Amino acid sequence: MKEIKRRTFLKTASAATIGALSPINTLISKESINGKILVVLELSGGNDGLNTIVPYGDDNYYKHRPKIGIKEDKLLKIDDYFGFNPGIVGLESLYKEGNMAIIHGCGYDNPSFSHFTSMAYMHTAAPNSGEEYGWLGRLADEMAPSSYKNFIINVDKTQSLAVKSKYHVPIVFDNPERYQREGFYEQKNILNSTISDNNLKINSSKKFLNEIANSANESSNLISKAWSNYSRRVDYGIAPVDLDKIAALIEADLPTKLYYTAFRDNAFDTHVHQNNLHTRLLTYASDAIRGFISDIERMGRANDVILLVMTEFGRRVPENTSLGTDHGSAGPMFIIGSSVKGGHYGEIPDLVNGLDEGDNLNYTTDFRSVYATVIDKWLQVDSKNILRKNFQTFDIFDRTV
Repeated sequence: MKEIKRRTFLKTASAATIGALSPINTLISKESINGKILVVLELSGGNDGLNTIVPYGDDNYYKHRPKIGIKEDKLLKIDDYFGFNPGIVGLESLYKEGNMAIIHGCGYDNPSFSHFTSMAYMHTAAPNSGEEYGWLGRLADEMAPSSYKNFIINVDKTQSLAVKSKYHVPIVFDNPERYQREGFYEQKNILNSTISDNNLKINSSKKFLNEIANSANESSNLISKAWSNYSRRVDYGIAPVDLDKIAALIEADLPTKLYYTAFRDNAFDTHVHQNNLHTRLLTYASDAIRGFISDIERMGRANDVILLVMTEFGRRVPENTSLGTDHGSAGPMFIIGSSVKGGHYGEIPDLVNGLDEGDNLNYTTDFRSVYATVIDKWLQVDSKNILRKNFQTFDIFDRTV
């Protein structure tokens, strides 16, 4: 094929979708896809942990929340102290099966109550540092052999800071049916053109542009083919939260180790009339998670995949005058999968002596301990190289790589 001219490429690239320009290395060996997979689901907006995993056995919970505290007889009881929000039927079943770990009191020093700032801290795993790259991006850089690049896939409208990497450019897409390079009909032949690096006698900049052109075609073809071949055979509930898209890619055997997606649009920012909305949101997320785990089991990959569920911060302990909750600090994180030893991990926050002057929970587990657990224990990579120092890990997994 003819070499794509730099000027022509730049002209047509301006009409291409940004996500479709993500480079993808298709020379990854077959052996590299046999390892473990980490999927991260972000509950954006700041999920209220106290009304998710409800400490109904502590009277102080109801003293702080006389109106929005969920009554004992409405809960899906876990034990004589905790109960699930009534909307979490899907997660309750996973917990009863022993496949859901609840890590309590996750947070960090000097918490920010800004959505943007706190999420940046969670995405980089480096609070108050100005870290440029995301923790999953740094993880990919550490995991990938020098001979090839590993895949990161981010299902969202825009790229998350969590997947930003020094050496990897993640595939970022929203709708797999529209994940393609776009241009005018007259540009079709150019957009579909590919060339071999072996035949290139050009400078490094021009070679990079040619690689981008090839990668755009290859990545869009891979995603589109995987989605078109996928048939949803389990119930994901009303809102699959993009987990069905990730299931499709896993079933297609893509050599991807790290996936990131989100329950979007600050949905969990429940300042006003929280209870009905929050229960509904949790139902959507819980049913989608249950569906995803069932789907992974259906395709025989249950022992290869875990799901980490996180949010940027918890909510203040007392209810507000609008029957909602305001931005807080610590809250639970979840690790879910067939290889998970279900139960409670971390110190349970104290609703009396464990509050700061603003009535926020003092964290009892550094959230990076959860990241360190999945990095060290699941992916078997040295988390110190990713998180800059050692953090406590939990004995959560029955099986390792």
